[in-house]
Amino acid sequence: MPEGDTIFRSARTLHKALAGTIVTGFVTEFAQLAAVHDNTPVTGRTIEQVESRGKWLLIHFSGDLILVTHMLMSGSWHIYRRGERWRRGRSHMRVLLANETYEAIAFDVPVARFYTSRTLARNSAIPRLGPDPLRADFSAGDAAARIAAHPQEEIANVLLNQQVIAGLGNVFKSEVCFVCGLSPFARVHELSPDQVAALLAAAERLMNINVSDAASGGVITYTGARRTRNVSDAGARLWVYGRRGQACRRCGATILMRKQGSAARSTYWCPQCQPLPVPKAQPIAGWSTPILRRKVGC
Repeated sequence: MPEGDTIFRSARTLHKALAGTIVTGFVTEFAQLAAVHDNTPVTGRTIEQVESRGKWLLIHFSGDLILVTHMLMSGSWHIYRRGERWRRGRSHMRVLLANETYEAIAFDVPVARFYTSRTLARNSAIPRLGPDPLRADFSAGDAAARIAAHPQEEIANVLLNQQVIAGLGNVFKSEVCFVCGLSPFARVHELSPDQVAALLAAAERLMNINVSDAASGGVITYTGARRTRNVSDAGARLWVYGRRGQACRRCGATILMRKQGSAARSTYWCPQCQPLPVPKAQPIAGWSTPILRRKVGC
């Protein structure tokens, strides 16, 4: 499923293939995109930049035109050399961008819209996105403050909130909580500042290892499966996600899965490695009782 790392890699590949080139072909199944193309053609424009912002992918054209797409659960961008056979059928094509060398195809992308810089700032969710762990300007301090603004919510739900931290989805949410030994059902007010900092450091580290690029400049799409463990066995690449009923790789307990939040998103965790926080002791009247916290780190 597309999360921030997938979109980042797609944007990087599209940028290598398209940036600085002139659009020679544009086809779309979206009426709004087609109407813009009819009135102010996309063909003949220069593609200036392709970037990711969380789970959104933005293609910037000359003349202040920006194509914004969101993959949701099933969409994907592919890049082909002109004349190369597509790996998906024509019926799945939603947007086609071509230059003299490549064709970029958006397959089954459910959200696609043109903006100008002004309308993007005023009429889209993108300016409200939280800090993105894959961007050079990622601010863990800003992200921590945004998390703290949701004290009564369960931490896994907060990590999915794109206005708190951009790019995390179900996989990274579950994996980050496991790596840090924190229950995904702990409420934000139950976590210490150090624990929140550890979650953010883990999110930044795990997402970045999934976008490493050893290529020397060619148009190469990352095809490896998402991983959060440094192992050579492809079947052991994740700690808990998708492993309900299997043994925890750390302690041997059985991995559990529960639907969480109003959207009923799947959350995987180890009940032994990730216990719920111990309730804070309430002091007896007239006594001064220290609060004991269990330290959990990545």
